[in-house]
Amino acid sequence: MNRFHLLHATEFIYDGPVYESYNEVRLRPIHDDRQSCLSFRLITSPASRGSSYKDGYGNWIHVTSILAPHRRLRIEAESVVLVHEAPVPEPGSMPLSGLDAVRADLLEEHFDWLAPSAYVPYLPEIAEISKTAEAGCDGTVAGFAETASDFIHNSFVYQKGATHVNSSVRDSLALRAGVCQDFAHLLLGVVRMRGLPARYVSGYIVSGSATAGTKQEEVIGGQASHAWAEVFLPGSGWIGFDPTLGKPIGLRHIRVAYGRDYGDVPPVRGVYKGRAGQSLSVDVRFRPALDDSGHEQIAEAKSESDHSGGSIPERPQQHSQQ
Repeated sequence: MNRFHLLHATEFIYDGPVYESYNEVRLRPIHDDRQSCLSFRLITSPASRGSSYKDGYGNWIHVTSILAPHRRLRIEAESVVLVHEAPVPEPGSMPLSGLDAVRADLLEEHFDWLAPSAYVPYLPEIAEISKTAEAGCDGTVAGFAETASDFIHNSFVYQKGATHVNSSVRDSLALRAGVCQDFAHLLLGVVRMRGLPARYVSGYIVSGSATAGTKQEEVIGGQASHAWAEVFLPGSGWIGFDPTLGKPIGLRHIRVAYGRDYGDVPPVRGVYKGRAGQSLSVDVRFRPALDDSGHEQIAEAKSESDHSGGSIPERPQQHSQQ
């Protein structure tokens, strides 16, 4: 089953009244020749008329604004997505030795996907991983990207809480641990330093129980929200690699947004005014289109919470929420 009904709910609870809450929401799945977003709706409570537009990378951004005082904000995105078979590298991939000859052309066409970024700076440690991957691959660009992804999967420990949402690759390199966001950033750095364009992908990973004909398999860390990387391979186009799971991209990967790194694609980012701190909870649910008996059933649910409070400022201030 590769058609899914998704519900992603984000809820902010404030310990006092807040107002003038403005948020950017990136939760509408990508619609292209590899994935079809069949329907999408966004609901906020308190209600907001909102607006939407596409950013420079083709991602849908929905903007909400709630001016009146409120103590709770719920943002609920519901979509139905049909996932198609992911592309695989073409046989006879370009040899790595030929990459330098097209480096200038790639830089001109894909500058954003080759330049270092806030979360993915170019570091000597990343260059060392790149050299190791090159020495161990089959000499092609596809083999290099796959070997780099496998190296990260095998050499770094998945450890929830080891890093935080604002961590860069420096943190995961120091700890030799992290989560899917960190491993995606590491892979971006490794392949970019070798001259291959690469982009961060935010989305979801569906557990095996929600995919008909697939053996039950627990997602690492129990997370439905997921991140991986797509690498531009000359001659093959954009190909996805998942260093967290260590497996090929397939019908279980649902893409939501592209970016240079996580900083371009947070699901919800905004500000508000008020004296209050906030707590955040996120709930993601998947439902297959139909099971064998013709009914829809909740297949997986994930919830997580984060609390950010601290002392209450003496006067209204503007806060960020993400």
